[in-house]
Amino acid sequence: MTTADNQGTSRAPHAAGGLDYRTAGVDIEAGDALVDSIKPLAKATFRRGVMGGLGGFGALFDLKAAGFTDPVLVSTTDGVGTKLRIAIETGLHDSVGVDLVAMCVNDLVVQGAEPLFFLDYFATGKLSVAQARAVIAGIASGCHEAGCALVGGETAEMPGMYDNDDYDLAGFAVGAAERGHLLPKPIQAGDTILGLASAGAHSNGFSLIRRIVQSSGLSWTDAAPFAPDQALGPALMTPTRIYVAAMLALHRAGLLKAAAHITGGGLPGNLPRVLPNGTVAALTPTWPVPPIFNWLSRAGKVDAGEMLRVFNCGIGMALVVSDAAAATRLLEEQGETVSRIGEIEAAGDFVPDNGHGPALVRFDPPSGWLA
Repeated sequence: MTTADNQGTSRAPHAAGGLDYRTAGVDIEAGDALVDSIKPLAKATFRRGVMGGLGGFGALFDLKAAGFTDPVLVSTTDGVGTKLRIAIETGLHDSVGVDLVAMCVNDLVVQGAEPLFFLDYFATGKLSVAQARAVIAGIASGCHEAGCALVGGETAEMPGMYDNDDYDLAGFAVGAAERGHLLPKPIQAGDTILGLASAGAHSNGFSLIRRIVQSSGLSWTDAAPFAPDQALGPALMTPTRIYVAAMLALHRAGLLKAAAHITGGGLPGNLPRVLPNGTVAALTPTWPVPPIFNWLSRAGKVDAGEMLRVFNCGIGMALVVSDAAAATRLLEEQGETVSRIGEIEAAGDFVPDNGHGPALVRFDPPSGWLA
């Protein structure tokens, strides 16, 4: 983990009335303090294969030491989106670090890859060590849950680019799978689609969520209409679930054919990414829909089709399997809440008119599905 422009620091006195980096808005000492404070967090995420620690110009990883013989590397990068605005306005910074990791590692595991290491980018107008450390503590927590190492990153203090309390996040993850063990595997009509429960909106659709909150006249400290025992801000900041452990267990047991991480675009936008030509995902509205989505639909007058395109609507991960009973047992043993949400059918003449070409997802929720 480094701080931007933090090399070659000199503490020689400057001319009277002259400018220095601190008066220009960059506090090198704060950056150094942050690096020192997060070293234990990164160290706690150590796993087989990591070589060295924080502080170098790059991070090293030994795939052979991690147990791979003929690996294929898989990489992903992502952010948290405008959910960060709620974090900034509420001062709740730890959970967005978990979100950042989840958005990356969940994309790795759907390809059959085991997450190996993670790097983050944190950019802010004025570095607050406490704020940045809370974010990075969340990142470290997410890495620990996903079984990957936090091996480095960048902290950039950028006055003039961001307001003082604002910040942005990006994450980058690398995983690996043995050659021949990547997903998806061949899918055919008759396969079952299972859904793993989400924890809420995860990290997608927050521009619409914030608009609905604003039009409702609610503040972040008001009781959440969908969770009255919580304030609205903390309820919306529930982090994205990390599905890595359960899905790797399912894949290693030979029970997983394909998986889709349900993010922006929802089920109609993400399931087709793993479906072969000539098939369609026929979904049935049988899974429990978390109350947050019912409230968003009512408060924002958002129709069911738009809800499905924007939000996960209760399904954070969709899995294609052939032995639904065995897969469900294993996933439940891993602590997942599993719903049978549909099956794979031959597409035939099914070409939905959604303005974007064949979506390969058939889903006709009944009236009142989002009550």
